[in-house]
Amino acid sequence: MGLFKKKKQPERTPEPERKSPLDEMDPAIRPGGVFMVQLLMKEKCETPSLERMTQVLERHVGKVEAAPPQKETAEAMPDIALFATMDHIAKFSNGQGPVQVSVMPCDTFHPEKIDEMKRSQMWDCLEDRDRILSECKYCVFANDMLAGALDPLERANFDMDYLEALVELFPTCEAVYSLNTGKLIPADLVRNRTVAGLDRYIRYIVNARFFNISGSNDALVDTLGMTLLYLEDLQYHFHGMDPNWVVTHAYNIASYILENRRPIKDGDTIDGVSDDGNLDQNLQWKCRFEDALIQPGRPVLNIHMGKYAAGGQ
Repeated sequence: MGLFKKKKQPERTPEPERKSPLDEMDPAIRPGGVFMVQLLMKEKCETPSLERMTQVLERHVGKVEAAPPQKETAEAMPDIALFATMDHIAKFSNGQGPVQVSVMPCDTFHPEKIDEMKRSQMWDCLEDRDRILSECKYCVFANDMLAGALDPLERANFDMDYLEALVELFPTCEAVYSLNTGKLIPADLVRNRTVAGLDRYIRYIVNARFFNISGSNDALVDTLGMTLLYLEDLQYHFHGMDPNWVVTHAYNIASYILENRRPIKDGDTIDGVSDDGNLDQNLQWKCRFEDALIQPGRPVLNIHMGKYAAGGQ
């Protein structure tokens, strides 16, 4: 038999690594991500004792145990207070463990890190926004860990129970700033407990934003905060309607979606808002899952507002 040479195959250019859409998403709003808040205050305060924190936390979130941080965490944040919440168990494919919460010592607050876009969307504190951000020189950072594995309803209630414990532990806290959504609220809104149940998450954390679209008469209202619970945020691209009515509609629909575990499907319709600002069953607005028109990038439930819809949405 004769010898022959194999024809040399051209080298293949390696295909670029495909990234998951989650890799491109802002970590602050990534589904199941970490819940993060800053408690803002005018004067520097001491961290309560472990006994005091345990007592208050157990009254709000159930049984807790002080947990020593891992070596890397302890070296980077030596004064962190870490607790395992024994009544809230995160379950994974390879095991389970208690959800944890952490509280950092009071430190300098840096309002200059909050950009103008976020400042412009602090509607719940708009009149006091500049005063709060200028007078509050200190903050306490707090977050949860592993809570993304909880059922969305359990997590929403858990994080709000935790927030209520935090404002009790730090009585000089003047405002709560959500790093997930950019929402700023007075701490007394949480302390007074005028909002109950799941609506607390909508009222304290979900942020309904409003934008005028440059060069047109169009406007956009969207929400931030639902993706943390594996639910879609809402989006309205419209003209000719009072934006306050749209914001109210957004909060009501967000509350309905959370309470009913994402009942709205692609192509479904929901009650719209009439010319007097009230819900009207005769007006049915169609819902479609789309990509957000305004950053951060995320999936949204776009609500087509009938004759008020803009931009072909």
